[in-house]
Amino acid sequence: MNTSPVTILIGLVFLYPLIKGFLFKFSSKDLKLDIDDVNRNISFIIALITGIYFWRKIFIQHSYNLYNILPEYIGNYFENNSFLVYAIVIPVFIFIVYRIIKLLLNLMNYLTLYPLIDSIDGFLKFKSNIFKRILGMIFQLPRSICYVLLISFILNIISMFNINSKLNTYLESSRPYNSICREIIIPVTNSNIAKQLPNIINNSFKIVIKQSNSKDTQNVNDLSRFKNDEGSIIYYNGVTIEEGIKSNQEINTFAKALGTEGSNTTERSEILYNWIGTNISYDHEKATKVLSNDFDVQSGAIPTFSSKKGICFDYACLYVAMARANNMKVRLITGEGFNGINWVSHAWNQVYIPEGNQWINVDTTFYKGGDYFNSKRFQLDHRDSQIAGEW
Repeated sequence: MNTSPVTILIGLVFLYPLIKGFLFKFSSKDLKLDIDDVNRNISFIIALITGIYFWRKIFIQHSYNLYNILPEYIGNYFENNSFLVYAIVIPVFIFIVYRIIKLLLNLMNYLTLYPLIDSIDGFLKFKSNIFKRILGMIFQLPRSICYVLLISFILNIISMFNINSKLNTYLESSRPYNSICREIIIPVTNSNIAKQLPNIINNSFKIVIKQSNSKDTQNVNDLSRFKNDEGSIIYYNGVTIEEGIKSNQEINTFAKALGTEGSNTTERSEILYNWIGTNISYDHEKATKVLSNDFDVQSGAIPTFSSKKGICFDYACLYVAMARANNMKVRLITGEGFNGINWVSHAWNQVYIPEGNQWINVDTTFYKGGDYFNSKRFQLDHRDSQIAGEW
């Protein structure tokens, strides 16, 4: 099995300081310079984490009631000019936090670590070179860890902006990167609820094209690049879209009863979103089978409503079925979603709101990750949307 270039990069970044420490041996002067370098890395990582955390809390989740304090026109300006937040507000905030953390760490080192290092240097004068080399390598371990965390943070941020499709593939196949993201990056940059997203969504959405007069199949990631014709059939996780959205009397009756709780299309569509997000669980066993191209599983609205579990295509199909039962215009959308680690194939919905004469985005699969009903955050972790069907 080929090793991901990202895994190789992380390995080299981790080993470099250790090798350097072994080759150049322990030196109090060099170690102080290294500690200062580690301080800069730690300060930057903490500032980056803090910046991302408060950016999500304030500008996406609207926590801390900041938007209630700000004049409405300023809040609307931030909402409609997210690039300003990316390019100016967040970097300035990160820089200020960085300088404060760096100052505190320097003060702590001058009072504690540096005197200790000077005493160790005197102790090592009569020790062998191999002992000094091993000690030099041990003292470089914090720098190795900082470098790995830093490069992982940078790769995670780069992946969000879709700079290179190959990079996304390399990130997905790198086990060290995925582990670091799951155990460190996502827990410290997201809310407790959002930590569930990597476990909720993976690349378990497959689109396959089959010619009716042939046994040959073709895997497709982007439907916009596929030229459809009368002799081709599109399968989503092993079923056609017509089979997927197929409903029954039980679903229709239940959906209509739910819909009566809303006074307009917006309220009814949000009620359906909340019910599916709350009552349908992600089917990890099915996701594993689909990832292995095993489509001997039931997909679509009916089995999902019955079993109360499914994967993204099932969530989207059930939403279509329940929306149609309430005479709402609805779409099934295919594209990619960002799960906090990398971009993966995904499916969600759009529903038409006649009161506002607009289509709004709805993602019931991402429900446990926050507000994904007509939310501004859609543009951050959904991309390459294609209309697979409209009813």
